[in-house]
Amino acid sequence: MPGSKVMPGLDTPKQAERRKRIEQAAYEVLGEVGYNSASLLAIAKRASASNETLYKWYGNKQGLFRALVKSNARDAEQMLAAALAEGHDPLDTLASLGPVLLALVTDEKAIMLNRAAAGDVSDTGTLGRSIAEAGRDTIGPLLRDLLDRAQKDGLIACDDPAQAAETYFHLLIGDLQIRRVIGVMAQPSEAEIDRRSRNALELFLKLYAPHEGNADR
Repeated sequence: MPGSKVMPGLDTPKQAERRKRIEQAAYEVLGEVGYNSASLLAIAKRASASNETLYKWYGNKQGLFRALVKSNARDAEQMLAAALAEGHDPLDTLASLGPVLLALVTDEKAIMLNRAAAGDVSDTGTLGRSIAEAGRDTIGPLLRDLLDRAQKDGLIACDDPAQAAETYFHLLIGDLQIRRVIGVMAQPSEAEIDRRSRNALELFLKLYAPHEGNADR
């Protein structure tokens, strides 16, 4: 349904608070009835908002859940974008990114969205694409650019920053998210996330250690 959607970041304080209630209600309804049975009307009632407001802001159910996915990935995206724009040290950024990214993909909200996407495959098939677009397809190129800068600065040695980014994702996340999605693993603690992030970075830097004489650190 067409409408002039209100964009996150341009909201008034009142709109931001209402958006927060709507998105929390969406997660609650999702957890109770699943993605296929979740409706904008049920979410609007749970959030004490009008159905018209949800259509105006999000367009449809797919638009609302796409907004949830983007909101969930925003911290990691903004961290990488700021590091690239402001010239932060690439390896310091990578060390800070690891816990944020790992917490993101194993958080209960992300798991709910991934389970919903699996259930949507034979219906609209849109939620999975939204998760990919807002997640790996957005963060991957930013991480690639960060590693390209690290390579040019002599901090790592790699011929293909995109492949190096994939390696980092595998070292950091591995099968943790899928194990969370299928319910065989609890949400990792902050200490576990920090430990795995440090180990992933240590292994990554060993794999991509700069050549003798080219490293500045």
